[in-house]
Amino acid sequence: MAELNLSKYGISGTTEIVHNPSYEMLFAEETKPGLEGYEVGQVSELGAVNVMTGVYTGRSPKDKYIVVDDNSKDTVWWTSDAYKNDNHPMSEQVWKTVKDLAVGELCNKKLYVVDAFCGANKDTRMAIRFIVEVAWQAHFVTNMFIRPSAEELENFEPDFVVYNASKAKVENYKELGLNSETCVAFNITSREQVIINTWYGGEMKKGMFSMMNYYLPLKGIASMHCSANTDMNGENTAIFFGLSGTGKTTLSADPNRKLIGDDEHGWADDSVFNFEGGCYAKCIDLTEEREPEIFRAIKFGALVENVIMDEETRVPDYSDGSLTENTRVGYPVDYIPNAAIPGIGGTPKTVIFLTADAYGVMPPISKLNEKQAMYYFVSGFTSKLAGTERGITSPVPTFSTCFGAPFMPLDPSVYAGMLAEKVAKSGANVYLVNTGWCGNSGKRMNLKYTRAMVTAALNGELEKAEFVTDPYFGVQVPTSCPGVPDEQMIPAKQWGDDTAGYEAKAKELAKSFVENFKKYTHMSPEVVAAGPKAE
Repeated sequence: MAELNLSKYGISGTTEIVHNPSYEMLFAEETKPGLEGYEVGQVSELGAVNVMTGVYTGRSPKDKYIVVDDNSKDTVWWTSDAYKNDNHPMSEQVWKTVKDLAVGELCNKKLYVVDAFCGANKDTRMAIRFIVEVAWQAHFVTNMFIRPSAEELENFEPDFVVYNASKAKVENYKELGLNSETCVAFNITSREQVIINTWYGGEMKKGMFSMMNYYLPLKGIASMHCSANTDMNGENTAIFFGLSGTGKTTLSADPNRKLIGDDEHGWADDSVFNFEGGCYAKCIDLTEEREPEIFRAIKFGALVENVIMDEETRVPDYSDGSLTENTRVGYPVDYIPNAAIPGIGGTPKTVIFLTADAYGVMPPISKLNEKQAMYYFVSGFTSKLAGTERGITSPVPTFSTCFGAPFMPLDPSVYAGMLAEKVAKSGANVYLVNTGWCGNSGKRMNLKYTRAMVTAALNGELEKAEFVTDPYFGVQVPTSCPGVPDEQMIPAKQWGDDTAGYEAKAKELAKSFVENFKKYTHMSPEVVAAGPKAE
């Protein structure tokens, strides 16, 4: 392994560099006596390490910035009053200040340096150097990204450098015009990221995905926030788009198929490839019965975040969301028995959009034409509940552009256009799957039924069904599916005699779609017309 010299990054006085540590070394470092605060790793009963991330148990979107310069000013989809997003502008002067702060925090320390790849496609992958001062942060990126071979490490030259200074604070943030003492900033030209005053590991992971989502489309490759799997021959590939809580990770971890990846992928001319070398799954209410692959992956090498454990038995309580509902576990993708190694599959034959509709009016599964696919992709709809499931009468519609707005530095029309182009060229079928509520019972769709519908879509069985047009959303709805009762397929039937209730909720949700899409006035009239009808 080539000797590292961090002085070229302005980092001086380094007492020790731990370069691409093994899991055994990481375990020893993050559980050794004398650690304090959020550096402490707790060992679970099965050997996974559990850590706490403090105040920030998720990303901090209001503290995300991109430097405005000649390369970014006309390409980045900047936040605006008309449509707010997470791409906040930062001047080159302020960038210099926060970078100097991050670099200063990393001086005169023992540091962990992890060199890794983002992207399984060797022609387009990004070589990243993570420089951190906390052992478990090194563990996090070791799990999440693709680990180079010994030979690749010898000649490793980073395309991008990440400085994680989680212990620092931007104390003069008001003077600099920033939101808080926390800062997550990117420089597209120098290809660097700084992280200040947040311990949440996902800032490193999602940060690099955001950068891939910037660079890849400029090379003609669709960059997507989705999971992907394939059949055992690596031929019948499917991709799954969906926001948090819609079942993206759960449905793609199919014991009968090979998992390519669970979060971010690129779609090249002849393949789909994973950005990651690991999985980052939600742990809230995790059970072995419902999600056996994920549950069994939580063992030595896995890194768990913000899960409450019994101090004596060291048994995690996955039902405890007292710290956060966003409890997580990161583990290498090969901890899933049927993982596709390397994370590459053939051209997708099926594209699935996942939504959790709490209104109970969207079909459990429906087929989309090309324009509808672009509409629902750009909309990126799911719904959240204001309280518990008993509050289903007051769902909160949530729209996240392209099912991943926080990670999209370019205009949404770029991603939608590229997806439409890839779908048209491949002839892939596009389905919209509702994993939320169907009807007014207050109960979510049975996971068994959803799996059956997805399976039927993947193996072509669904194409044999009779289809009807949904009166409000205009999509094609199959009236039957193997393994699913017929009455489950049509939303109106799940409302019983309450026709008025069904119609009112369907119109309410349709209106939300229409209102949300008003911000996309630059998209074609055909795409706009492909959406739901509010009247």
